[in-house]
Amino acid sequence: MEWEIRIHNEENYIEVITKGVADKDSSLNMAKTIKETMQQHRITKALIDHRNIEGVSGEIIEIYDRPKLLRIIGLILGVKIAEIIKPVHMKHFSFFETVCINQGFRISIFQENLPALEWLLK
Repeated sequence: MEWEIRIHNEENYIEVITKGVADKDSSLNMAKTIKETMQQHRITKALIDHRNIEGVSGEIIEIYDRPKLLRIIGLILGVKIAEIIKPVHMKHFSFFETVCINQGFRISIFQENLPALEWLLK
């Protein structure tokens, strides 16, 4: 998976646009890059747009340990993340959202940009 990060200084959030195939390794590498960018710019909100993802690899059960891995790479619980996805990936990302929320992360999944941005910035 590839990604591009844009910084929105006025609204104080970063936007991440992804493409390709999402897998465990690339997702964790992306999370690490997001964490580092957020730290450098003192930003605690991220909008991640996965609508250009072609597919998601791996089993859904692999997501269960993802919050623990996010903490290991240094992502803190105080961040707020909105992810925009295609409807076809809802099962995968809904489970990710649930396990992250259960572990204290503020994350929400959307299918449209405007509701995601409104939730993120409030």
